[in-house]
Amino acid sequence: MLFDTLIDASKGLSLGPILDKFNPLRMTGKKGSVTVIEYEWLVSATKNFHEDNIIGHGSFGSVYKACFNDHFLAAVKRIHGGGPDAQRGFENEISCLSRIQHQNIVNLLGYCIHGDTRFLVYEMMPNGSLESQLHGPSHGTSLSWQHRMKVALDIARGLEYLHECCTPPVIHRDLKSSNILLSSTFNAKLSDFGLAITGGIHGKNNIKLSGTLGYVAPEYLLDGKLTDKSDVYAFGVVLLELLIGRKPVEKMSPSQCQSIVTWAMPQLTDRSKLPSIVDPAIRDTMDLKHLYQVAAVAVLCVQPEPSYRPLITDVLHSLIPLVPVELGGSLRTTES
Repeated sequence: MLFDTLIDASKGLSLGPILDKFNPLRMTGKKGSVTVIEYEWLVSATKNFHEDNIIGHGSFGSVYKACFNDHFLAAVKRIHGGGPDAQRGFENEISCLSRIQHQNIVNLLGYCIHGDTRFLVYEMMPNGSLESQLHGPSHGTSLSWQHRMKVALDIARGLEYLHECCTPPVIHRDLKSSNILLSSTFNAKLSDFGLAITGGIHGKNNIKLSGTLGYVAPEYLLDGKLTDKSDVYAFGVVLLELLIGRKPVEKMSPSQCQSIVTWAMPQLTDRSKLPSIVDPAIRDTMDLKHLYQVAAVAVLCVQPEPSYRPLITDVLHSLIPLVPVELGGSLRTTES
């Protein structure tokens, strides 16, 4: 089993300050570098998984707010059933996150297996997902232009770490706004590594087609070809969401849907039309030169031909000058 072969703890995640919050008597042990947490403690921390503590839903279950001792909050993903796919995703999540530590990738604090139900315990991200911020009740009003650029920069940094710094490289394979979580200061972190794979180029013969409609790169959909450029395409879609405020796929009629890429592409390259398609929540709040630059990056990222898409490192370097210094970029703003 995967849990018997997880990487050595000395090479894994160092979460001492966070894990110190947990009562050591409630930890049933460690597998590799991942803490195994006692089921009864999860029951207590979530008030027996009370519906009032549900903070999100996924394809295989719900996510609960958990309050541990000293008022330490965490998020508990409860995975019930789901068959072999859910089991593989659970094991994949632990395998990936046990050896990844980066400021823009969510921290996995531990896991638990209780009968047929499996649990993953993460750091709490108080501002929820990017999807809920953009498409939920607030309709993006909490995210200024500068904060959206910071979110884009954070995502690019997380992807660059996966693509360029991990050995072997990691392809996330399910990048989307619902898998981008936001801290109390709107620091963005990548989450949900259940579909992630390692290595270079993969074809349809050795991977199962997976992903989310609207974010899946065309070459992956048509030929099953998967590379780091597949993540770059998905990043481009998220960048369009940040820019325009529309969902990646919108229903035009009961039988017809339209992707944000198809709808936006002609207008992204027309400087006279571009300002009018910007999300109303941020329209007219940015330097037009910066708007044109972000639109150009998005257009490159969603090119149908993967070789025309930039590396995520190039995307990262093009975004840094658009983010204020105090938010992690190099843009120096002056007070008016």
